[in-house]
Amino acid sequence: MQKYILSLDAGTTSNRAILFNHSGEIVCSAQKEFEQIYPKPGWVEHDATVIWETQLEVAREVIKKQGILPEQIAGIGITNQRETTVVWNKETGQPIYNAIVWQDRRTAEFCDGLKVLGFEKTISEKTGLVLDAYFSGTKINWILEHVEGARELAQTGKLAFGTVDTWLIWKFTNGNLHITDVSNASRTLIYNIHTLQWDEELLEILDVPVEILPEVKASSEEYGSTSEEYLGAEIPISGIAGDQQAALFGQMCIEEGMVKNTYGTGCFVVMNTGEKPIVSKNKLLTTIAWQIGDKVTYALEGSIFIGGAVVQWLRDQLGIIQSSSEIESLALQVENNGGVSFVQGFVGLGAPHWDQYATGAIIGLSRGTNKAHIARAALEAIAFRSMEVIETMVLDSEIELNELRVDGGAAVNNLLMQIQADAINTKVVRPMVTETTALGAAYLAGLAVGFWGSIDEVKNQWQIDKEFEPVSNNSVIEKAITDWKRAVERSKNWYDSH
Repeated sequence: MQKYILSLDAGTTSNRAILFNHSGEIVCSAQKEFEQIYPKPGWVEHDATVIWETQLEVAREVIKKQGILPEQIAGIGITNQRETTVVWNKETGQPIYNAIVWQDRRTAEFCDGLKVLGFEKTISEKTGLVLDAYFSGTKINWILEHVEGARELAQTGKLAFGTVDTWLIWKFTNGNLHITDVSNASRTLIYNIHTLQWDEELLEILDVPVEILPEVKASSEEYGSTSEEYLGAEIPISGIAGDQQAALFGQMCIEEGMVKNTYGTGCFVVMNTGEKPIVSKNKLLTTIAWQIGDKVTYALEGSIFIGGAVVQWLRDQLGIIQSSSEIESLALQVENNGGVSFVQGFVGLGAPHWDQYATGAIIGLSRGTNKAHIARAALEAIAFRSMEVIETMVLDSEIELNELRVDGGAAVNNLLMQIQADAINTKVVRPMVTETTALGAAYLAGLAVGFWGSIDEVKNQWQIDKEFEPVSNNSVIEKAITDWKRAVERSKNWYDSH
């Protein structure tokens, strides 16, 4: 009987299940979008029960569609939107509040208060992160403070916290496993990336009780099995990684200095820095990439909160395209941006600005501006924000960039990839399988159960689809970048001044 690895990719806007064969090829996939909840400006939530239900639904769908027995799945890898925070009652199995999404800014003022108290340096040194509303720790604090009776329940050990991986595993195992892996733990603001422990001092600063925390595991090991009732058999869960770390592994960026950028809802540039954490001088994040056996690999990361979501916004809010795939042909109707610059600061600006109060902006409009100019400027914005982070990363690491490996939904856009190559003046490489987030989780799971014998075996599967060499006239791209940087400055600190 042929065996497969099932990868569960719990994203920000949809959940997917993908079956991979031994060659690392996709044999079947299913996807289901779920609702984004916006209770107030700057707040973003998900219904955690819906996340679980849709993830279970797509997992069942691929097994049925492919016509295989559940016993043919050798292992399950889980990758997830990181930082998104779920707190649930262990006795009822019900979330006590909606999941607070990584994009949510409600704890920005709380972060400012911690900065005033002088905690920024301690937090940064221990976690490798900046003190920002992006991460899980302040979200946990908010739920415990704002949901009636939550703090008392937490202190008596009746509540559980988890990022989405933890929540799904808890559900799939009927509450038998309350775990996460090092890559997800390293995104919480309460995990010490040097000692590899939940940190008592950080827990005290953020007022988070240790009783609610999951056990932290390696990214590739047999943790336990799903309950038979869900997928028809007890299937080993054997790989966990946050989505960006999974994508780094799926891109086979396994050597120091290799860099990938994922063009998903946001854009996430990640560089493998090997066995030593590199401390950023420019507000990039130092994070754990993965742990296999006893070996921990670290990474530098620049987070861009809004990437492909720009295209969704043009589709859903402005209606200038009917489907996301139309953006490329629309942008190709014009030779340049017509003087338009687009800043995607819809939820503030991440690295290297870290401005919680920036806003989105379209500037340089004239009577001659049409929707094709705006579409092109939006694609440029995605590439230019990525460029800023890549340049900062090269500065921090002192490692010269030879190529950028790309993946994610928007990486199939050839125009965007060409603009990216021109902006960074470096080759951009797109692999055959652009679902590298799911692939990375599959590889981590498969290695743990012996589906693949070694990382070298997996490395040989990685294949190039297309390479983009820089071709643009320098003065043209430089003018577009200069104008865009001026627009970014105008978008900063907007909410604070109103």
